[in-house]
Amino acid sequence: MFTTYILHSDKIDKYYIGYTGDSLTERIRRHNTKHKGFTGKTNDWKMVFSLKFETKKEAYAFERKIKKWKSRPKIIELINEYKV
Repeated sequence: MFTTYILHSDKIDKYYIGYTGDSLTERIRRHNTKHKGFTGKTNDWKMVFSLKFETKKEAYAFERKIKKWKSRPKIIELINEYKV
């Protein structure tokens, strides 16, 4: 299984979109460690959305689709649509 996910940081009020075949817990832990990448700027990333896919290709395609929107309101709408 592969997962497309969205993280949010309250400190910088930004979203991060990614996909992984790893454990989501481990992936968030790595995002919250200090490193040079975008998510290394802060350590308060929280999962706000995740969707599972059978293949890496599907998860990656959905990640790219979200990133192409370049629309914060549309990302928030997606998050709210999938909230339990």
